[in-house]
Amino acid sequence: MPTTKPELLISEESIQARVSELARRISEDCPAGEELLLVGVLRGCFIFLADLSRRLTAQARIDFVALSSYGQATRTTGAVRLLMEPRADIEGKHVLIVEDIVDTGHTLHYLVGILGARGPASLKTCALLRKPSRMEKKVTIDYLGFDVPDRWVVGYGLDCADRYRGLPYIGVVNASPE
Repeated sequence: MPTTKPELLISEESIQARVSELARRISEDCPAGEELLLVGVLRGCFIFLADLSRRLTAQARIDFVALSSYGQATRTTGAVRLLMEPRADIEGKHVLIVEDIVDTGHTLHYLVGILGARGPASLKTCALLRKPSRMEKKVTIDYLGFDVPDRWVVGYGLDCADRYRGLPYIGVVNASPE
């Protein structure tokens, strides 16, 4: 378990500027007069989703899903489990999946498949971070914050063994293997 202060990777100011830009683009792309349903992937997205939703000019509602592919390990198993369904009926709605990080792509691929089968009017994706070097599944990220190296990133909602979520910046830690 890491015990030192995370090394700065992306500053709070850079994050806030990028979130504002993403919100502007999402609002511009939302069909005029239509409501957007933001579906946040718990738990890591909660800070990003809150900041993003407050900056949208498009009318939006918020719902959540919970999935698991890591458990308490530091490496994904590749097997994704849906732990909590969205409460909202998404049929005919404009849906935006909001993720904290796309690592291998397994979780987002799985979620796009499940939600896409429920008949939304549109289904787009937004991720704060992506690790291009780790991608195993081909997934489209319509709105991307930052690409990051293959390091364990924490802060701004992301954790390492449930620590560091509240940091206002993205940092890196040396996570020990499973």
